[in-house]
Amino acid sequence: MIVSALVEQYEALAAKGEIAHPGWGTAKISFGLELRANGEIRGLYPLTEPDDKGKLRPQNRLLPALPGAKGNGIKSTFLWGTSDYFLGFSGKTKPERVEKCFAAAKELHLSLLEGVDDPFAQAVCAFFNNWDTEAAQEHPLIAEFVEALEAGGNLVLLYDMTFPGDSPAISKAWQNHYDGDEASEAQELTMRCLVTGQESIPEAIHPSVKNVRGAQSSGAALVSFNAASFCSYGREQNLNAPMSKYAAFAYTTALNHLLADQEYVQYIGDATVVYWAEGAADQEREAFHALQRGEETDAVGTEELRQILEKVAAGEEVEWNGLPLRPKNRFYVLGLSPNAVRVSVRLFLQSTFGSISQNLLCHYRDMEIVRPAFEKWSNIPLWAVLRETVNPNARDKNASPQMAGDTLRAILTGGRYPETLYQAVQLRIRADRNINYLRAAIIKAYLKRNTNLDICKEESMVQLNEETTYQPYVLGRLFSVLEAIQDTANPGINATIKDKYFSSAWYSPGYWTWRGSTCERSTRSFAPITPNSSAH
Repeated sequence: MIVSALVEQYEALAAKGEIAHPGWGTAKISFGLELRANGEIRGLYPLTEPDDKGKLRPQNRLLPALPGAKGNGIKSTFLWGTSDYFLGFSGKTKPERVEKCFAAAKELHLSLLEGVDDPFAQAVCAFFNNWDTEAAQEHPLIAEFVEALEAGGNLVLLYDMTFPGDSPAISKAWQNHYDGDEASEAQELTMRCLVTGQESIPEAIHPSVKNVRGAQSSGAALVSFNAASFCSYGREQNLNAPMSKYAAFAYTTALNHLLADQEYVQYIGDATVVYWAEGAADQEREAFHALQRGEETDAVGTEELRQILEKVAAGEEVEWNGLPLRPKNRFYVLGLSPNAVRVSVRLFLQSTFGSISQNLLCHYRDMEIVRPAFEKWSNIPLWAVLRETVNPNARDKNASPQMAGDTLRAILTGGRYPETLYQAVQLRIRADRNINYLRAAIIKAYLKRNTNLDICKEESMVQLNEETTYQPYVLGRLFSVLEAIQDTANPGINATIKDKYFSSAWYSPGYWTWRGSTCERSTRSFAPITPNSSAH
């Protein structure tokens, strides 16, 4: 289901010309290595560019796609890569392995380009035939950049300042190799692709997924099998989930495209969360990004955001930056967590944009509460909710990953808030002796959604209700007055009746039950019950 949705996203992006076609992908390039016709180096040029903060970053270039990994991990990319493959030295790899890497690159490029009648192709062949790896670091054009190259910066081979993708002959040679790779592998096994439904030779190892926070920087696998206990019928690796080369390329390319767009990537707990709309509709994705964060943008204010959310939740089409938000359009939310060399799916939701908007609106309504005049949020964002569960003095400011994922799921599906959220907020209140409006809003939302108490369904919970005769509510107000009197009479007191009462109740809870309109407490102790229990 996830893979199928990503393949559809790839096809929609490809139709709009916003993503690479099979065999090509975006790579981060730090240097350009220009060759002469005889294979000698004309120059080595930095290709970095400053980001928004002025820090130099590698350029993103459209180049031949990464190859699938081999058992020993040695397989060269085509016309671009690290110095161990293209220059024969590295600051991170043992000399014996560097020698094998350069040999693998040489074999690949000579096999693809030796018969190509093109100056670029012949220059590359001459370079690999004549390059002296032992003297590489002392080359006058290389020496200045040895340290940066040894650190792992990628370089790309150029000819007459032409990139591989701009050369028709080079592009054709690579595409023929990529498209004919299945046939050349001479595999006898053909299986039905789980995505396309077509009989094809399955891709044994899928391309890597990058930019998942906490996962390996070189990429991790979303679909993989690495032990015999996970396999069946003698199949190895991804033959247990057979997908064609096209499907494997499409879903990983689409996912990497989403993860690379940092403006629309969020980090919730340990999960990296991305979202997209059917048909690669940018307006739904942009609107969701603003609506679920509850923050105004340059074009839309806070009040207007709420109006848009209410209309979409009601099934109305609304314009966003001149384009319609379609409530019936399918919408997807995917959360990925790191797991060694793999990524785990923390969350996957698919629904209509209108349904998700409706659940988001219900969450904001549940969280509504009177707030201080200086607070800017009329819609409390999720990150602010999770922040209230974390010790502000802790080194790790991240909320519990499981709780964060469960809370996001509850918000977007309209389900029950996790009890861990309620308990974590109470723990912080007890530890900090502070009940701010955010913590009160979380408790109010939890009780309203997760219990069957009529008082918790009243809209008056947004602010003080002076008209109610509900006994626990009135007693709570009276308790507050008594504590205020004590605090006034004893300024700076360390522990009030509230602290002593709740400490006692926390460690020695009692069993409460309703008899008619009277709440009675038994003498036996027991583990705390949840508010939605049959006994109150």
